[in-house]
Order: sequence, then C-alpha cells, then structure tokens
Amino acid sequence: MHFSILTLFPNLFDSYLSDSIIKRAIDEKKIKIDFYNIRDFTKNKHKKVDDTPYGGGAGMVMACQPLFETIKAAKNKNKGKVIYLSPKGRTFTQSKAEKWSKEKEVILLCGRYEGIDQRVIDAFVDEEISIGQYVLTGGELPAMILIDSITRLLPNVLGNENSKEGDSFSKIFNRKKEYPQYTKPEIYENLKVPEVLLSGNHAEIEKWRMRNLKD
Repeated sequence: MHFSILTLFPNLFDSYLSDSIIKRAIDEKKIKIDFYNIRDFTKNKHKKVDDTPYGGGAGMVMACQPLFETIKAAKNKNKGKVIYLSPKGRTFTQSKAEKWSKEKEVILLCGRYEGIDQRVIDAFVDEEISIGQYVLTGGELPAMILIDSITRLLPNVLGNENSKEGDSFSKIFNRKKEYPQYTKPEIYENLKVPEVLLSGNHAEIEKWRMRNLKD
C-alpha cells in the first residue's frame, strides 16, 4: 500500500511512524509512505500558502496554486484517490478502512487554517473524510488514523491475523464494541477473572463473550 501525505508539517509524523506495527510494516515493505511539503510548491517568495477569504470572514484559506502543484506532483508517482481530511467530510468508518485496504495507493491531503480553496476540491478531491464531529488544528492526526486503521488490515501486518477479524465494529460482531478482556494473574487485589474463561470450554466462552458485547 502506497500512502502519499500532502502536509505543511511532515515532521509531525516522525514519532508515530518510527515505532510499533506501522514501523514494522514500513520496514517489511508492506506499506510505503512519502511526503509532499505543500510549502515547497508555493511560488510566493515568502513561502506563503494561504490568504484571506473572498467575501470576508475569519481566518485564512489555503490557496490554489501551492495545492494544485503539490497534488500534481504526488499524482506523478501515486495514482490513488485523493482524500481530503476535513471536518465537513463524511465520517470515517471501519467499512471504509476495509474498502481502502484493498486499494494499492491513496493520497491524503491534510488541510490547515479555515480550510482549502474550493477549486482544489472540485478539481482533485475524490472524497472528503472526517474522523468525528469536532474540529482539529489540521488534517495530520486524521491522516495518521487512516494510515493506522488501513495498514492493520493488510495481509501479514498483524502478528495474529485473527485479531482484525474480532475487532470492534467489524462485521463479525454486527458493529458492536468488544467483549471484556482479561489476562494473568487470575486474581489481583481480590478481583477475579470470570470462571468461564478459565474453563477451557470454548463453546461456553464464546457464548459468554457474545452475551457481554456492549452496545
């Protein structure tokens, strides 16, 4: 899977991509991630990438020129859909992660300020995606969430392939949350693991787990 990230702040991704499952996926070439710093593509001598909105209003809007050029550069090496991370987009879901995990490439555009010029959306964006009903300072955190949720669904990324089948919101559990989980020791500060989980009776354990799924 090839992710191209278009952002003003590529360094925000450094620590996240340098640890755990995502780092291993990169090292094993399960995923490829490259970055395009939008500021590198501006023709403004002061490296400015935004301007005041026509019609008035608070804040600044990311301008056409640097975004057009950044997206064109990314498309030279990545033929995937352009996803714009935006608070007004459709809410990201597990089903979308499952769908995109079957793609080979995707371009993630991280907005900033009050948003981006609508002409960029009209010309290039295939889908606008939000990660929830709240506003962040930029699209970098949502981009990390998309990378994480898609990457873990790719073949041989997780140590246990059964893990992704039992995830919260996966189809097998009818989009419900997870059942309670326990590990050793059996008793801690007088709090005990449910007896059924110690029984070795897998049919009864499965029944218990299904009964304890939370809406």
